[in-house]
Amino acid sequence: MSTADPHQVTHLHYSRSKRRLELSFSDGADYQLSAEFLRVFSPSAEVRGHGPGQEVLQTGKSSVAIARIEPVGHYAVQITFDDGHDSGLYSWRYLRDLAERQDQYWHQYLQQLAAAGQSRDPEVQVLHFDP
Repeated sequence: MSTADPHQVTHLHYSRSKRRLELSFSDGADYQLSAEFLRVFSPSAEVRGHGPGQEVLQTGKSSVAIARIEPVGHYAVQITFDDGHDSGLYSWRYLRDLAERQDQYWHQYLQQLAAAGQSRDPEVQVLHFDP
């Protein structure tokens, strides 16, 4: 009988060109999570709030990338995104949940964006100058 935690990450690699985090778990399961997905579902209080109903819908994150990944003990990583967000600790268990339920979470997110009239794309500001 194995005592290995199936949620333990054994391999983690970020592909800058694809903006995808590749994860392998101790039970052999492999997943890929986009930087945008990880940013939108950050476990930080800034994104999730401090309780039900306090979540903040993340918009305009389609082009976000991961700038840095730092280990936190033997149970999590802290991800710094190129938009400056760095306050979420991604535990192995949380990453596994995101990976296993990625399609469900993403579908709900897209529905929330549509209902709010928001977009995944960053806002484009057009500046007009009078010479």
